[in-house]
Order: sequence, then C-alpha cells, then structure tokens
Amino acid sequence: MINPMSDNHTSPTVIAEAGVNHNGDVALALALVDAAKEAGADMVKFQAFSADSLTSAAAPAAKYQSDRTGHSNQHAMLKALELSEDAFRRIADHCTASGIDFLCTPFDLDQLDFLLSLNMPAIKIASGELTNGPALALFGRQGKPVYLSTGMATMAEVEIAVDTLRTAGATDITALHCTSLYPAPPERLNLNAITTMRETLGIPVGYSDHSTTIYASIAAAALGATVIEKHLTLDKSMPGPDHAASLEPKELTAMIAGIREVAASLGDGVKRPEPGEAETAQVARRSWHARSDLAAGQTLKAGDIEPMRPASGIPANRDILGRALVRPIPAGTPILETDLT
Repeated sequence: MINPMSDNHTSPTVIAEAGVNHNGDVALALALVDAAKEAGADMVKFQAFSADSLTSAAAPAAKYQSDRTGHSNQHAMLKALELSEDAFRRIADHCTASGIDFLCTPFDLDQLDFLLSLNMPAIKIASGELTNGPALALFGRQGKPVYLSTGMATMAEVEIAVDTLRTAGATDITALHCTSLYPAPPERLNLNAITTMRETLGIPVGYSDHSTTIYASIAAAALGATVIEKHLTLDKSMPGPDHAASLEPKELTAMIAGIREVAASLGDGVKRPEPGEAETAQVARRSWHARSDLAAGQTLKAGDIEPMRPASGIPANRDILGRALVRPIPAGTPILETDLT
C-alpha cells in the first residue's frame, strides 16, 4: 500500500513490525493491529515459525534475547512465541476489518501457502534468510512483491540474493537496508547505504529500523527509502526479545507523521519557483529605480539609478546603463522596459 502525498512524490510504505511482541497471546496481537492502524501504518507484520523446525534444542539464544526473556536457548524462547494457524486467521481477519494490510514473515516454509491464503500483499524475507538459497527460490516463484531485509549482509551477498529471487521469477523486489543489532545504536545505522544499494542494485530500497528512536526512519525517508519497517510494542518494559528495541504507539504515530511530512517535502527535484513565490518575489527582490528626477532623452549613467524594492521594474541584474529615456522618470519610480530606447 503506497500513500500518495503530492503530485510529485509518494510516501514510503510503513510496516509496523509487531513481530513476536504479542508474547504468544492472540488478544495482544489483535491490540497491536489496532495500534498500528491508529498510528497510520500501512501494514502490520508478524512472524510465523515452528520452533521445532527453525532451531535445534541446543541453539543458544543471543545475549539480548536471554537478557530479556530468561531463556538461554532459542528453542525454548521461540516455543513460547508460536502462534497457531487459527490465531493467524483471526489476526488477518482483524486486519481486513480494520483496514490495514496483514503481513507475516514465514520462517517455516511449510507455512508459506497458508500465509499466502490470508491475502498478504507481499512476502517479507528476514535478514537471516538472505543466504538461504532454497527459500529465496521458493519465495521468488510466488508472483508476489518481495521485501528483502539485508541485515548482516555484504553488497555481494545482497546481489546474489536478488539474482536468486529474479531467476526464480520475482519481478518486484525491494531491498531493505538493515542493521541487525537489537537495539542498533545511531553510529551503526549507516543510512547512506540506502543510496549505495539503490544505485548498485537498480531496485527500490527501503529501511528496516532497529534503533530506539524515530529519527533514523525519518532520515531514511528523506534519503528516498520506499519502505520503512519499525518494531511496535504496547509497552517497552514487557518481557520478550524485541520490546526494548520497539516503539510504543505514540512514538510510532510521531514517526509516521514525520515520514509523511518529509516525503511530501521532497518534490521532484526540479529547481523552479513554487506557486505563490511570484508574489513574494515582487516584494523581496529589487529592480532599477530612479535615484533622482530624470529627464526625457537622458542617457543613464552610474548614479542615476539604484536597485530598490519592489521588483516591478527592470530586474537589477540587467545592465541598462548607456540607454536613453523616452520619458521623464520621477525620483523613486521603477524603470520599465518601455521607458527606454
């Protein structure tokens, strides 16, 4: 879903990443849908996975995950965050009723067909799957727009992933610049990579923001990001791996307002006067005026004229010295082209 902001520019698609911030509670997931819609997001995204197929029982949790969940391994943490197919149906139906697009990142490929049946407008590929060639090929064959997160990746790895998607049949690919730190400090965001990626890949580039404030996403919009993804929580203090790196609803509302305003202000890049500026120019610019009473037939010389407001006469960047007057000009009067030979 793209939001037109002006005749010359469109606002980025904003994805509120609910992720696993529902803590395994469907009621909390539905509340996140409501918060995303109220904040002005275009899509709200969740994550679908089976802990048994995604990770081994011995896989350690990242430090930030264990610190925030109390789980020392990924399997136990993820098991508590699974949602059933029935839960996802309820969430997708609630999105439809609320007027916001439902999106869900598939970590379990066996769930892809089911998720697509819920009318997702696109497929979101997580950064961790960027080097998963078989999954990329499967995603590319679905005929859906693809959002590809690129955290942890080199440009060469991103190019390989994009080529894999294209070879499989994907024609609408957006790469999302991302720093896979939770949270990601400002000095690790490298937002200028958005421009580099767009120029190198030749495709739209967005931004998946793991910082703790609203500023990076607004800056990404100013750099031309076409998609902005940001984690949403109802309460940053809740237990769970991603709450601390998420925005609360009021913050997301402010971020989206900033993105929309920035997008509206970008324009088409052509330098020209905007409607209404002509009136300002009349009072702010200068034109040639008679410094004293000037006689008809007089040849203008330095000291006869001076640049003054308003700009209703000959612009002061034109040289009119040496030209003769065809009529007398009172002091302080702007000199017109018709006043000169």
